[in-house]
Amino acid sequence: MLAKSLHATYTTCIATVPKKHLIELEALERIIELGAPHLDVKVVSEVSAPGAANFPIYALGLGNPGHDVPAVGFFGGLHGLERIGSEVVIAYLQSLVKRLQWDKTLNQQLESVRLVFMPIVNPGGMWLGTRANPSGIDLMRNAPIDAVDKVPFLIGGQRISNGLPWYRGKPGAPLEKESQALCDVVASELLVRNFSIALDCHSGFGLSDRIWFPYAHTRMPIKHLAEMHALEEIFFQAYSQHQYVFEPQSLQYLAHGDLWDYLYQQACQNPERVFLPLTLEMGSWLWIKKNPRQLFSRRGIFNPLIEHRQQRVLRRHLSLLDFLARATSGHALWAPSPDSRAKHHAEALQNWYD
Repeated sequence: MLAKSLHATYTTCIATVPKKHLIELEALERIIELGAPHLDVKVVSEVSAPGAANFPIYALGLGNPGHDVPAVGFFGGLHGLERIGSEVVIAYLQSLVKRLQWDKTLNQQLESVRLVFMPIVNPGGMWLGTRANPSGIDLMRNAPIDAVDKVPFLIGGQRISNGLPWYRGKPGAPLEKESQALCDVVASELLVRNFSIALDCHSGFGLSDRIWFPYAHTRMPIKHLAEMHALEEIFFQAYSQHQYVFEPQSLQYLAHGDLWDYLYQQACQNPERVFLPLTLEMGSWLWIKKNPRQLFSRRGIFNPLIEHRQQRVLRRHLSLLDFLARATSGHALWAPSPDSRAKHHAEALQNWYD
């Protein structure tokens, strides 16, 4: 029902706004209007794109704003072609706003957790239908962090030209406005707390849905490997029929300039705080396998183009987002104790780094 509702919102938007318009942005603004009594809304930056007015980059907060409670952030649209990532985050936000009108348990849960949303980080790239932002820079290769080992040619990040994909930007240049906006929100909403999680929604890699965690720039394990293993464990216990592969990104390939590696390293400067950044990498090759004609559409390589498949994708991932909100709220019940961290760490090393 939720996916159909979101699709109806998009359909209404298509009928009522100019043809050249970001339907996802219109849907988000309608949700903002609907949830006005509950949402803290900020325009953290504005970006321009050829042939369009400036686009706002929204950050929304829901729940307890106090820094003494944990927080989880949901991010989408860093790559403008991967619209399904934005749609998943928007669908979850819409479900929460509507449930707040009648769901007593949800209202109680939000007293003990902060939810943060940036559904469309790269509106200019979405407008242009490009992976990069309007300057031709790939936001997920834009951070000032270099891989310590060899990366795949081009895909691991390059400084040859912004006319080629995966362009990092010029050496020493400041972060792009979109990247800086994301970093500012993570710093002000997540890294100020003793416990936080982030989920960044993408599509395009492989036949399976994967949940990646740092690092991307090195094959070395992260400091909070025990916490990642414990999180995977409780998710698999709760959803035994899940479809996800949970792994460090470095098992697949290394890359320069990963924003989440960069933010994770910032978080580690405070040893008392735990920040667990995750990336949902939806396996779009499966959509192509089912509908090979999508290969002839640049958008179809990264998004399900048939309506019922789009609805299925939106439905199947909402349980993951809801799980992360609940796990963040109850982190004290599952996060490893000092006595159990060594066990979790050893099992994680065997599972992912053996």
